[in-house]
Amino acid sequence: MIALATRIGASVRLALTDVGASARLFLALLARSPQALVRFVLVREQVFYLGNRSLSIIGVSGLFVGFVLALQGYYTLQRYGSAEAVGLLVALSLVRELGPVVTALLFAGRAGTSLTAEIGLMKAGEQLTAMEMMAVDPVQRVLAPRFWGGFIAMPLLAAVFSAVGIIGGWLVAVPLIGIDSGAFWSQMQGGVEVFADVGNGVVKSLVFGVTVTFVALLQGYTCSPTPEGVSAATTRTVVLSSLAVLGLDFMLTAMMFSI
Repeated sequence: MIALATRIGASVRLALTDVGASARLFLALLARSPQALVRFVLVREQVFYLGNRSLSIIGVSGLFVGFVLALQGYYTLQRYGSAEAVGLLVALSLVRELGPVVTALLFAGRAGTSLTAEIGLMKAGEQLTAMEMMAVDPVQRVLAPRFWGGFIAMPLLAAVFSAVGIIGGWLVAVPLIGIDSGAFWSQMQGGVEVFADVGNGVVKSLVFGVTVTFVALLQGYTCSPTPEGVSAATTRTVVLSSLAVLGLDFMLTAMMFSI
């Protein structure tokens, strides 16, 4: 019994230590952000690296999600004589929920793992230690530009995902199924509100961008400086980011609908 209590206590202590280290790194990122944003060229490079290189998978995924939403929505709505509202269904599903969430999951798998591997390899190669020896703060020079690059790229990618998904829904609903194009767009324009629907999606994408990028940087910065350590950190990035996105999505949705 004493041994079990000892193991539980050690596990709790280790978890609290990890939480404290994560909080310190997050506060350090925020404290050094003004200096990093002054050299905005570094942030711009990361926006290009994280955003532009994820654009293809975001666009293709958004297109096929729009296809599926239009088909499923049409077969459901036609039972109630509301097939023309498929455009509204596609738009609300994308801008409120699927756009931010699916983009964040894809972003974690594409850009998050890349960030973790890059930082982990820099740590394994002692590049971060060399920066400290030359009086260069690695948090300010390496982590902060990547953090803000992910923060900026994530909502842009979510907007692209939603826009391409709506186009995909139109391609299925109008040319393939035969729904009137005017009814498709008018239902969408009349039912989607900028602040209540699009605004909620933007807020979610910003929160997810901060979460996924920080988890990726944290795992890379704190990983063991070995090939096995970098590999394990990359796996943890995908798992923890995905769980965090899904959990935060539930909490944000509950708060937004309760207001």
